[in-house]
Amino acid sequence: MYVEQLYTNCLAEAAYYIESDGEAAIIDPIRETGVYLDLAKKRGAKIKYVFETHFHADFISGHIDLAKQTGAQIIFGPGAETEYDIYNAKDKEVFRLGNISLKALHTPGHTPESTCYLLFDESNQEQCLFAGDTLFVGDVGRPDLLDGKMTKEELAGMMYDSLNNKIKVLPDEVIVYPAHGPGSSCGKNLGKETWSTIGHQKKTNYALREMSREEFIHEVTEGLVAPPAYFFSDARINKQGYESLDSVLKKNLKALQPNEVQLEISSGALVLDTRDPDDFEKGFIPGSINIGLNGMFAIWAGTILDINMPMIVVCDQGKEEETITRLARVGYEKIRGYLAGGIASWEKAGFEMGRVHSVNASDFAKKVKSGVSVLDVRKYSEAEGGHVTNATIIPLADLSANLTSIRPGEPIYIHCAGGYRSMIAASMLKKGGLDNVINVYKGWSEIKNTDVPVSKALPVV
Repeated sequence: MYVEQLYTNCLAEAAYYIESDGEAAIIDPIRETGVYLDLAKKRGAKIKYVFETHFHADFISGHIDLAKQTGAQIIFGPGAETEYDIYNAKDKEVFRLGNISLKALHTPGHTPESTCYLLFDESNQEQCLFAGDTLFVGDVGRPDLLDGKMTKEELAGMMYDSLNNKIKVLPDEVIVYPAHGPGSSCGKNLGKETWSTIGHQKKTNYALREMSREEFIHEVTEGLVAPPAYFFSDARINKQGYESLDSVLKKNLKALQPNEVQLEISSGALVLDTRDPDDFEKGFIPGSINIGLNGMFAIWAGTILDINMPMIVVCDQGKEEETITRLARVGYEKIRGYLAGGIASWEKAGFEMGRVHSVNASDFAKKVKSGVSVLDVRKYSEAEGGHVTNATIIPLADLSANLTSIRPGEPIYIHCAGGYRSMIAASMLKKGGLDNVINVYKGWSEIKNTDVPVSKALPVV
């Protein structure tokens, strides 16, 4: 028996490769299928099943392409309805894989069709649970993604039954393999680990402590922030089907000269600049949004950008295919092309360049003492641990909806935890017409070591 977690950091997503006696199964694959095909080939195995724990809302799954390429059967849980061929597992149905087996456990709550898969080893002992978005490390899947078809309270009640009747009754030593880790928006506050055990989760996960149904519903629905808008588009795509990734790349991977980029911008295209923040600030196409490939690129692209907006990509040379592939992972396929030659070609052509000024934490501290506007774009949960007194706190995910609350004209010093999100925010403010923005290098990680006045009480926006 062989089990491997295949973790994609920019999605905070875990897929799984399981193999026994030459037969393999993939659970919750991302859109690129090469990694699974290569692993199976390397190990001399044939992919027999592609198991889906539910209709993913935060990324486009590779299940359809993978099934076409291997002849594998796509397995969903009870009640899943698609516009392509699948097999609906029955609750507690067993699937043989070489000398091991996987039992489908229908666990509605995150979604109605949510299903976990319990692996039994060669001795028929329970070894691990592929929990999808039903159970995370330190959290459970959010119950508010059905867009009005069911209330979050109804789904939370279903989750309560699933956890108590299917999950908590498993042996403590069973390993928990979730579909997501820290940074995912599929839960409220996922832990930093990407696996755990049933026993450890029963001790540490707030959602698994003993409580009434009413208490549980309150706990899991309290404090939920609005999900990214693209979630509903991705869930629909995963139900209906999609173009192959090869087709998307062929259509979107188009080199454009600076004058062609200018024409696309004039026609309403958004420029997405995926370079590192330190490179972006030195010069960019005015109106660009910076989301660096070096961070949780796919998650922030999905959170910040309109999935229906036509886009032009600016990136480091050699990163064009990676950028467009990573956008396709979350369903962003309206890419008109990329700037040939990178930003240097734009500057060489004599077009206008935008810039962002940045300061280090010590210089920022001096400015704070003289009285300046500070915008903290971390999550509220981060700011509660300490923030600059009198700072305006607007989590990056909420910034677009709150731009009018930021006063134009005066300098605005922006920071996050380490500098990645603050440059995204700076580019958004610049695009929104707020030109006098200053980024703080390395953010709170360095600011907290200065003598700026600090508070833990969250101000009202």
